[in-house]
Amino acid sequence: MSDVQAFAAEIFNSQPFTRWIGAELVSVGSDHADIGLHVSGHHRQQHGFVHGGVLSYLADNALTFAGGVALGGDALTSEFKINYIRPARGGYLMARARTIGKGKRQAVCQCEILSNEDSGSHLCAVAQGTIISVAVPAD
Repeated sequence: MSDVQAFAAEIFNSQPFTRWIGAELVSVGSDHADIGLHVSGHHRQQHGFVHGGVLSYLADNALTFAGGVALGGDALTSEFKINYIRPARGGYLMARARTIGKGKRQAVCQCEILSNEDSGSHLCAVAQGTIISVAVPAD
C-alpha cells in the first residue's frame, strides 16, 4: 500500500458517518478516488430507489478524496453540485471521482455515480465540486 493509499484509508476509516452508512474506499490514486456502497434497505426511499442523500454523500466524499489527494493533504468540500440522471435501483453503487484542475489550495473535481443493476451498470448521477486544502490545528 502506498503512502497516499494509507493516508486516505486512515482518514476514510476515521469518519463515523462513513462507517455507519457502510461505504468502502475502493481505490485512490494521485488524482482520483472510487468509493463503493452495498445498498441495504435503509439506503432506500419510499419508492424503492436509493435515497438522493446517499448519492449526495457518495459524490461529496469521492470528490473530497480525489481533490484532497491531488492537493497532497487533508481537505474539505467548499461547494458541489449534483445532477440526478436516473433513479438508482441496484444493489451496489460506485462513485468515481477525478481531479480535473488544481492550484495550490483548491482543486476542481468531477464524479460519476454508477448503479449496478440486473441490466448492467447505469449512470445515475454526476457531480462537480471545489475542494480546498486545510491545515488541521495541533491539539
